[in-house]
Amino acid sequence: MTRFFVNFALLLTLVLMSAAPSFAIKIGLDDGVRQTYIGSSKQSVVVDGKTGKVLYTLNSFVPYTIRAYNNLIVIKIDGKYYSFGTNYIKVKPKEKKCFLATKRKWYRGELIVYNINKKLVVINDLPIEEYLLGVVPSEMPAKWNIEAHKAQAIAARSYAIANLGKRKHSGYDLKDTPLDQAYGGASAETPQTSRAVMQTRGIVLTYGGKVIPAYYHASSGGKTVSSGAVWARDLPYIKSVPAYDEGIRKNGHGVGMSQHGANNLANKGYNAYQILNYFYKNVKFSVVKTQL
Repeated sequence: MTRFFVNFALLLTLVLMSAAPSFAIKIGLDDGVRQTYIGSSKQSVVVDGKTGKVLYTLNSFVPYTIRAYNNLIVIKIDGKYYSFGTNYIKVKPKEKKCFLATKRKWYRGELIVYNINKKLVVINDLPIEEYLLGVVPSEMPAKWNIEAHKAQAIAARSYAIANLGKRKHSGYDLKDTPLDQAYGGASAETPQTSRAVMQTRGIVLTYGGKVIPAYYHASSGGKTVSSGAVWARDLPYIKSVPAYDEGIRKNGHGVGMSQHGANNLANKGYNAYQILNYFYKNVKFSVVKTQL
């Protein structure tokens, strides 16, 4: 692989997709549980998801148990359960720089809770750039090279945008697990991985004018595979290439970017754009409008 540097011609490929919306995303945190807890780092409110009516104000740093009760959602306060009178609530911060808690983690944005068939579905609703702050350190060790983190941020952003609505039948877009992308919320964030997200803000991989689902995996054991070797069809932008991860046990489907390979290339001096151009063929870098 010939080493080269980003130049003005590459910068010209960063095309602004001005018609694109500011992307938000819904992440499924829990699905099919009977109870969970919610909390807040600052004062927040619980509102009826259908009417917007304020149902309760959460005190800061107090965990509140909520449960599915018949077709409603109930909350435990001072040892007693009280019904919200609805099967759909939202937890919304009243102040800026407020984090919400569930699953023993802190999250940005808002929480949504549904009672579906007497089980709770818990969702984190937030801007996609804030979501990525919790994805990159969950997918790659924080001590790795920042150029690998930047490549991961662009790949993860592309995957997320290309898969919006993937799990809409469940009420959200993606799961918070490696079935989609590992996501640890604000609790996972680190200064370097957050910097990688912010320095690549809005940048995605496109092919034929569309954002691609930029598949990636931990390691290939020496060589990546074409998508057709794993799934139903070959994707024109993913070819089998040496993965630069020799000696590392194969972990994952082997399609697209090897995360270990990306870090090894970064340590050899390659930047994020070179890494991505190596693992994804004939792609362009475009910029979509996002919020942070």
